[in-house]
Amino acid sequence: MAEVLVFHHGHGLTSGVHEFAEGLRRAGHTVHIPDLYEGRVFDDLEEGVAYAQEVGFGTIIERGRAVADGLPGELVYAGFSLGVLPAQMLAQSRAGAKGALLFHACVPTSEFGGAWPEGVPVQIHGMDADEFFVAEGDLEAARALVLSTPDAELFLYPGDQHLFADTSLPSYDEQAAALMTERVLAFLEGVK
Repeated sequence: MAEVLVFHHGHGLTSGVHEFAEGLRRAGHTVHIPDLYEGRVFDDLEEGVAYAQEVGFGTIIERGRAVADGLPGELVYAGFSLGVLPAQMLAQSRAGAKGALLFHACVPTSEFGGAWPEGVPVQIHGMDADEFFVAEGDLEAARALVLSTPDAELFLYPGDQHLFADTSLPSYDEQAAALMTERVLAFLEGVK
């Protein structure tokens, strides 16, 4: 079974992120879900992102690194939207990474030192009409990663919701979230 470090999105550590982590645990995986917002949860995504901007994205990434420093190196790093920043940084730069799961976001690998590490599988999940994922360059970065990395997969779901996998948000899409979870569990079963 895999050990997974999951980073929350811009709303904070919602009950939906907890529920996702619990589903992975029920499948037998060890899951860590740190709170990068120090207890703050925002009903409005714009308010949550404004908080992240106020704190600084670099600080959010460093909070993620600090959590990882207290855990084994052989982790799968997962992130929802904003949480992709620390997840992708750790997958690209921390020795021993077993894989990465990037939900609703992907940044160019050049942001974290260049090429994706050889032998580290990655899945990227997003909706094909999500304005954040498509218009802000995440889809382009995801496609570039898939083209340059043999162990990379991109899954696009029909729809325009950004955080479609969080059961606690109005953007939740049950069908897309179920398929994403099925693919994630298959990915984790294959992690060596």
